[in-house]
Amino acid sequence: MSGSAPFSAPASRQRVTALDALRGVAVIGIAVMNVIAFAMPANAYLNPAVWGGTGPLETTLWAATYLLVEDKFRALFAMMFGAGVAILLGKGEHPTRAHYARMFVLLAIGLTHAVLLASNDVLRIYAVAGLLLPLAARWPVRRLVWAAVLLVAGQLAVSGWYAWGWLEFWHQRNSGMLVDPAWIEVAERTYGGHPDTTAAAFARGEEGLAERVVRRIETLPTQVNYIIASLPSALAAMLLGMAFWRNGLLAGQWPADRALRLARNCALASLPVLAVLAAWSIRSGFDVIVTAANAIVWSAPFDIALGVAYAALAMALFGGALADSKLTHVLVAVGRLALTNYLATSLIFSAMFASWGLGLFGEVSRGQALLLTLVPIAGMLLWSAPWLKRFRQGPMEWLWRSAASGTRLPFRRRPA
Repeated sequence: MSGSAPFSAPASRQRVTALDALRGVAVIGIAVMNVIAFAMPANAYLNPAVWGGTGPLETTLWAATYLLVEDKFRALFAMMFGAGVAILLGKGEHPTRAHYARMFVLLAIGLTHAVLLASNDVLRIYAVAGLLLPLAARWPVRRLVWAAVLLVAGQLAVSGWYAWGWLEFWHQRNSGMLVDPAWIEVAERTYGGHPDTTAAAFARGEEGLAERVVRRIETLPTQVNYIIASLPSALAAMLLGMAFWRNGLLAGQWPADRALRLARNCALASLPVLAVLAAWSIRSGFDVIVTAANAIVWSAPFDIALGVAYAALAMALFGGALADSKLTHVLVAVGRLALTNYLATSLIFSAMFASWGLGLFGEVSRGQALLLTLVPIAGMLLWSAPWLKRFRQGPMEWLWRSAASGTRLPFRRRPA
């Protein structure tokens, strides 16, 4: 990875199909992450003891998603976003102006998505973080990587300071020392299965769509805290995406063996640590403090590292051995409709779990919820390629770009 390499782009202006396929993998992985947030009380996303059970199957499924999915695909999705911004800023007239217009429209889409469907919408975070990316538009690769490292280290230092205090309390309690029970209640209310927290989650699950809209609009100011807390890790992943576009990995310019080497090294650096953290949570009986600290704080740098491993592995395969496979072509179409597919997944999950749909919130196990993820995934795989045969882009991609440009862009493909 060159430290002083100037801005570079693919030799051709044609789309990098391996990058589109990787984007397709990312949006599918996001669906697997998000289903629990739609199907169960929010804290069950971190801790299976909150809802859904801790039997052998449920624990195995939780461990598998914690190890391989949770936040890894969010980091991968953010990397794809960063690479896309680097592509936009590297071409055309007034690219910075076009970029800011896109970010403001994306923020509007994200806020609408958060109000109507998904409380954990990531588009708001991407839009806000994206406002900062032009500052790094001409940074060399090494500076982009170091900036990402420093952002993750800074977030880990701040959140780790708080987490260490909680873990010290946990250690004192487990050692038989007298501790303030109020701390336990705070932890259970914030990250665990406190009855009041769970009851509030079910009350939200039973509200109608109109009630949800009113509540989410009223809480818009408090969503700022969620965006701010998520910015460092999201921005770090985006900077890595820009770096890997610049140095050729995401532009499809790396030899397969080099990409596989990076994938192997990142996996070896992250998977053992994540496995230890998962085992610690399980061994603690999914203690609320241990499990929350492991999921939110200690795993963060390793989630990003494994996201990089996935990116490198996918680029090696989709640009090499699997370049001409049917699977790659299908994933390319899914990736080109990434925004539409992301929002459509939320619509499908809402139709399944919300009270105005099938009302399955809190009615399914972790395994059943993960099986239901196959519905939107199958939809993406089935509709994306046929759609692109008739239309230039997805409906939400078209709306985003048209609104940002202030022009009604062409939508349908011309007959051959």
